[in-house]
Amino acid sequence: MSIFTPVNQKRLTNVAVVRIKSHGKRFEIACYQNKVLSWRAGTETDVDEVLQTQTVFSNVSKGQLAPTEDVKKAFGTDDSLEVCKLILQKGELQVSERERQVTLESMYHEIVQLVAEKTVNPHTQRPYPVNTIEQALKDAHFAVKNHRNSKQQALDAIRILK
Repeated sequence: MSIFTPVNQKRLTNVAVVRIKSHGKRFEIACYQNKVLSWRAGTETDVDEVLQTQTVFSNVSKGQLAPTEDVKKAFGTDDSLEVCKLILQKGELQVSERERQVTLESMYHEIVQLVAEKTVNPHTQRPYPVNTIEQALKDAHFAVKNHRNSKQQALDAIRILK
Protein backbone atom coordinates (compact mmCIF):
# COMPACT_ATOMS: atom_id res chain seq x y z
CA MET A 1 0.00 0.00 0.00
CA SER A 2 1.65 3.24 -1.13
CA ILE A 3 0.94 6.76 0.01
CA PHE A 4 -0.27 9.09 -2.73
CA THR A 5 1.50 12.45 -2.85
CA PRO A 6 -0.05 15.05 -5.14
CA VAL A 7 2.24 16.31 -7.89
CA ASN A 8 1.33 19.97 -7.42
CA GLN A 9 2.03 19.95 -3.67
CA LYS A 10 5.16 21.87 -2.65
CA ARG A 11 7.35 20.26 -0.02
CA LEU A 12 8.79 22.37 2.78
CA THR A 13 12.49 21.86 2.17
CA ASN A 14 15.10 24.43 3.15
CA VAL A 15 12.39 26.60 4.67
CA ALA A 16 12.94 28.81 7.66
CA VAL A 17 9.83 30.21 9.27
CA VAL A 18 9.98 33.72 10.70
CA ARG A 19 7.07 34.28 13.06
CA ILE A 20 5.65 37.34 14.79
CA LYS A 21 2.61 37.72 17.01
CA SER A 22 0.68 40.96 16.74
CA HIS A 23 -2.83 41.95 17.85
CA GLY A 24 -3.46 38.41 19.11
CA LYS A 25 -2.79 36.88 15.68
CA ARG A 26 0.21 34.94 14.42
CA PHE A 27 1.86 35.94 11.14
CA GLU A 28 4.55 33.89 9.42
CA ILE A 29 6.69 34.14 6.30
CA ALA A 30 8.70 31.46 4.50
CA CYS A 31 12.38 32.31 4.02
CA TYR A 32 15.79 30.80 3.37
CA GLN A 33 17.52 30.45 6.74
CA ASN A 34 21.06 31.48 5.80
CA LYS A 35 19.69 34.44 3.90
CA VAL A 36 17.64 35.57 6.93
CA LEU A 37 20.76 35.61 9.08
CA SER A 38 22.76 37.52 6.45
CA TRP A 39 19.85 39.96 5.92
CA ARG A 40 19.72 40.72 9.63
CA ALA A 41 23.48 41.18 9.67
CA GLY A 42 23.17 43.63 6.77
CA THR A 43 25.14 41.70 4.15
CA GLU A 44 22.06 40.74 2.11
CA THR A 45 19.99 43.67 0.86
CA ASP A 46 17.66 42.07 -1.69
CA VAL A 47 14.47 40.93 0.05
CA ASP A 48 13.52 38.70 -2.89
CA GLU A 49 16.66 36.63 -2.24
CA VAL A 50 15.63 36.14 1.40
CA LEU A 51 11.94 35.34 0.95
CA GLN A 52 10.70 32.19 -0.71
CA THR A 53 7.40 33.88 -1.44
CA GLN A 54 6.10 37.38 -0.70
CA THR A 55 2.95 36.15 0.99
CA VAL A 56 2.09 36.42 4.67
CA PHE A 57 0.78 33.22 6.22
CA SER A 58 -1.09 32.47 9.40
CA ASN A 59 0.45 28.99 9.24
CA VAL A 60 3.26 28.26 6.75
CA SER A 61 3.33 24.50 7.20
CA LYS A 62 -0.40 24.17 6.46
CA GLY A 63 -0.26 26.81 3.72
CA GLN A 64 -2.93 28.99 5.35
CA LEU A 65 -2.73 32.59 4.16
CA ALA A 66 -3.28 35.36 6.67
CA PRO A 67 -6.51 37.31 6.07
CA THR A 68 -5.89 40.75 4.53
CA GLU A 69 -8.00 42.49 7.19
CA ASP A 70 -5.87 41.00 9.99
CA VAL A 71 -2.65 42.01 8.24
CA LYS A 72 -3.88 45.57 7.71
CA LYS A 73 -5.08 45.81 11.33
CA ALA A 74 -1.80 44.48 12.77
CA PHE A 75 0.72 46.27 10.55
CA GLY A 76 -1.21 49.32 9.29
CA THR A 77 -0.70 48.38 5.63
CA ASP A 78 -1.74 45.62 3.28
CA ASP A 79 1.44 45.85 1.16
CA SER A 80 2.84 42.33 1.53
CA LEU A 81 6.45 43.36 0.82
CA GLU A 82 6.45 45.96 3.61
CA VAL A 83 4.82 43.49 6.00
CA CYS A 84 7.41 40.86 5.10
CA LYS A 85 10.22 43.34 5.83
CA LEU A 86 8.68 44.13 9.23
CA ILE A 87 8.35 40.44 10.07
CA LEU A 88 11.96 39.82 8.95
CA GLN A 89 13.21 42.61 11.23
CA LYS A 90 11.17 41.93 14.35
CA GLY A 91 10.06 38.32 14.04
CA GLU A 92 11.66 35.30 15.63
CA LEU A 93 13.40 32.72 13.44
CA GLN A 94 12.34 29.13 14.07
CA VAL A 95 15.40 26.90 14.47
CA SER A 96 15.24 23.11 14.33
CA GLU A 97 16.38 20.96 17.25
CA ARG A 98 19.39 19.62 15.32
CA GLU A 99 20.59 23.11 14.33
CA ARG A 100 20.19 24.32 17.92
CA GLN A 101 22.17 21.31 19.16
CA VAL A 102 25.00 21.95 16.68
CA THR A 103 25.17 25.62 17.68
CA LEU A 104 25.29 24.81 21.40
CA GLU A 105 27.92 22.13 20.84
CA SER A 106 30.21 24.44 18.85
CA MET A 107 29.74 27.18 21.45
CA TYR A 108 30.63 24.68 24.22
CA HIS A 109 33.85 23.71 22.43
CA GLU A 110 34.69 27.38 21.92
CA ILE A 111 34.17 28.03 25.66
CA VAL A 112 36.39 25.07 26.56
CA GLN A 113 39.11 26.36 24.21
CA LEU A 114 38.92 29.83 25.78
CA VAL A 115 39.16 28.38 29.29
CA ALA A 116 42.14 26.23 28.22
CA GLU A 117 43.92 29.31 26.84
CA LYS A 118 43.32 31.40 29.97
CA THR A 119 44.08 28.89 32.73
CA VAL A 120 47.37 27.40 33.94
CA ASN A 121 48.02 24.57 36.40
CA PRO A 122 49.72 26.27 39.41
CA HIS A 123 51.84 23.20 40.22
CA THR A 124 53.30 22.52 36.78
CA GLN A 125 52.94 26.01 35.22
CA ARG A 126 51.49 24.34 32.13
CA PRO A 127 48.04 24.87 30.56
CA TYR A 128 45.28 22.47 31.49
CA PRO A 129 44.39 19.89 28.81
CA VAL A 130 41.07 20.39 27.00
CA ASN A 131 39.79 16.98 28.15
CA THR A 132 40.41 17.87 31.80
CA ILE A 133 38.48 21.13 31.44
CA GLU A 134 35.59 19.37 29.65
CA GLN A 135 35.35 16.79 32.43
CA ALA A 136 35.51 19.45 35.17
CA LEU A 137 32.75 21.49 33.50
CA LYS A 138 30.66 18.35 33.14
CA ASP A 139 31.14 17.54 36.83
CA ALA A 140 30.20 21.13 37.76
CA HIS A 141 27.01 20.84 35.64
CA PHE A 142 27.96 23.83 33.49
CA ALA A 143 25.24 24.68 30.96
CA VAL A 144 25.79 26.69 27.78
CA LYS A 145 23.37 29.58 27.22
CA ASN A 146 22.93 30.43 23.56
CA HIS A 147 21.87 34.05 24.16
CA ARG A 148 25.20 35.00 25.82
CA ASN A 149 28.52 35.20 24.02
CA SER A 150 31.18 32.58 24.57
CA LYS A 151 33.74 34.90 26.20
CA GLN A 152 31.36 35.84 29.01
CA GLN A 153 30.48 32.19 29.54
CA ALA A 154 34.18 31.23 29.55
CA LEU A 155 34.77 33.72 32.36
CA ASP A 156 31.80 32.24 34.24
CA ALA A 157 33.22 28.75 33.71
CA ILE A 158 36.61 29.82 35.12
CA ARG A 159 34.85 31.21 38.23
CA ILE A 160 32.95 27.93 38.64
CA LEU A 161 36.09 25.83 38.27
CA LYS A 162 38.03 27.76 40.92
